Amino acid sequence: MTPQLQQAIKLLQLTNLELAEYVEQELERNPLLERIEGDKPERGDGTSEAAAPKDENTDNRDTAELSRTEGLPGEDDSPLDVDDRDIYVDNSPADEGGPAASAMDYGRPASGSEGVNTLEQTVSGKTSLVEHLLHQLNVEIDDPIDRLIGFHLIQSVDEAGYVTAELPTLAEQVGCEEARVEAALKRLQAFDPPGICARSLRECLAIQLRDRNRFDPAMAALIDNLDLIAARNQEALLVKCGVDAEDLGDMIRELRALDPKPGLAFHHEVAQTLIPDVFVRVAPGGGWAVELNSETLPRVLVNQRYYAEVNRHASSKTDKTYLVEQFNAANWLVKSLEQRANTILKVATELVRQQDGFFAHGVQHLRPLTLRDIATEIGMHESTVSRVTANKYMSTARGTYQMKYFFTSAITSASGGDSLSAESVRHRIKDLIDAEKADDILSDDRLVEILRGENIDIARRTVAKYREALRIPSSVDRRRQKKTHSWELR
Repeated sequence: MTPQLQQAIKLLQLTNLELAEYVEQELERNPLLERIEGDKPERGDGTSEAAAPKDENTDNRDTAELSRTEGLPGEDDSPLDVDDRDIYVDNSPADEGGPAASAMDYGRPASGSEGVNTLEQTVSGKTSLVEHLLHQLNVEIDDPIDRLIGFHLIQSVDEAGYVTAELPTLAEQVGCEEARVEAALKRLQAFDPPGICARSLRECLAIQLRDRNRFDPAMAALIDNLDLIAARNQEALLVKCGVDAEDLGDMIRELRALDPKPGLAFHHEVAQTLIPDVFVRVAPGGGWAVELNSETLPRVLVNQRYYAEVNRHASSKTDKTYLVEQFNAANWLVKSLEQRANTILKVATELVRQQDGFFAHGVQHLRPLTLRDIATEIGMHESTVSRVTANKYMSTARGTYQMKYFFTSAITSASGGDSLSAESVRHRIKDLIDAEKADDILSDDRLVEILRGENIDIARRTVAKYREALRIPSSVDRRRQKKTHSWELR
């Protein structure tokens, strides 16, 4: 892969704000690029000139016009469609002339992209949690596949420092065994700060205790019963941990000295205004109209006339070489922006087609969908679809959604019919609990019975997992809450 192709791939996964920042830097760097403001092109230095005359042998359209008029890219016109594994082109040590990390070198711009900075880097020079973890990833993990897995895991870490990615989903996305993803996660959990990359509070505390060499059976029993600590049930804790009251007090004090949210010590991203990349509207003749948000598309073009004029007066070979390099770079950027826009539109159009039920009838009709399903239909690689849908938003009549929202796992139908999406099942569980009466609280087992009566084949532990993900208390806690509420109303 050439540095230009690496950068083209990077453009694909940038948010619209990051893309605007990158294009602004290119306008300042390349004298042959122009921004279109109204009807007149404007150079990066802020000066404007009359639009160059249209030449039938020269394409003077800007990037927004190209994206709008060219339509969807054809099967043979997808330069940004690249397998994740293709990005590893050189793993030779740095002192042998090659990069020490992969060609993309996760956490830092690829070759030729020194000017690319994320928004939070521009606003503040403080190190973010993701940057801190990516630096350790590049140092500690050499294997390219494990590094790729680690990169995806780190991208899913929330502000508190917890991994939010589903390991089976990530294993399918990367194309490896779930055990390998689990092993990679264990390596990340050894990174600084202690407790980072945990999947639960218990795991976070256990990692910190192991780091202090204090994870003995009594401590393990204590963090297995955090609910008893919250309830101040000392008698039950003494039995569970097998220690006396004095030791239990010391253990609880030691536990409270740990950091339940190790990621908060780092600088976090500046809150960004949510601007949709794609609009979905009802088409006049039925169906759905999918279009790009033109406000997020940088409007730039190559000033062919200026290039021809300067090139004609260039006397030295160095000047001519520089002009050719800048001309090629400008043409590449315009083409890459066009391809980025068209690729997003192509993926979004297929997403809407696949999830027609959701747009027409709501979340209960959200069907199971994977990256592979979309990739197969549009003839692209899964990693391309993953990049396109990362941090991109779709504005619909039902609200604005991240494009990743429409990918959801499948729940088997008990009758052998079409599978249901996990998101629609979660929505059904919430509806059932919202409708329950104070004297008829639904247990997880009862929810399973109701759902199976609706031809949804689901296990009790899955119902419990979905309920907890929705932050809905257990049936015991809900019964207690409703009784308390009823008593207060008397």
